[in-house]
Amino acid sequence: GLTLTQMSVFDASGGLSLENAGLMIENCVGLFGLPLGLGLNFVVNDKAYVVPMVVEEPSVVAAVSNSAKLVSAAGGFSASADPGHMIAQIQVTGVPDVQKACDAIAHATPQLLAFANSRNPGLVNRGGGALDIEVRRFDDEPEWLVVHLIVDCLEAMGANAVNTMAEALAPQVETLTGGQVYLRILSNLADRRLARASCSIPVT
Repeated sequence: GLTLTQMSVFDASGGLSLENAGLMIENCVGLFGLPLGLGLNFVVNDKAYVVPMVVEEPSVVAAVSNSAKLVSAAGGFSASADPGHMIAQIQVTGVPDVQKACDAIAHATPQLLAFANSRNPGLVNRGGGALDIEVRRFDDEPEWLVVHLIVDCLEAMGANAVNTMAEALAPQVETLTGGQVYLRILSNLADRRLARASCSIPVT
């Protein structure tokens, strides 16, 4: 149902110009084209899907489509995903009184969350934003704390939003703890934001 003009978007030689590519990344010297195929026969949560796939290896799209057909005959895939909660880490060292620092952060949590959310009102307006603050202590580093800021990034990956909030909170965390903040960045541990998919195929 697409026109030739609409289809040209998928053509590596015509969809993205070298000029536009140069605006997206540094030191751009060319474009890279790969085949764009369609994985067929997918049924996920009782809804049919066609899945775009960019791959250069022969037989992959056919194998995926064949497997999806087998699964769809058995009811399809069941899938779910957690909310988009990501963790910002603020590392604090040289804390003179760790328990006192933990108590101070806990007491100031509402104000800290409000300030973090003021750094990204658009995310908050869409229903996301900073949700909670947790503090980690370390037995082998008694003067260290790591403050975790839990942020609901909704559908976004969230790195920019989370990092901006962590950067903004760092001076207040230093004041509350009496320590020195070094790292303030998105954690690569995304264990609160897992996606799951499963299927069940009868032996027969």
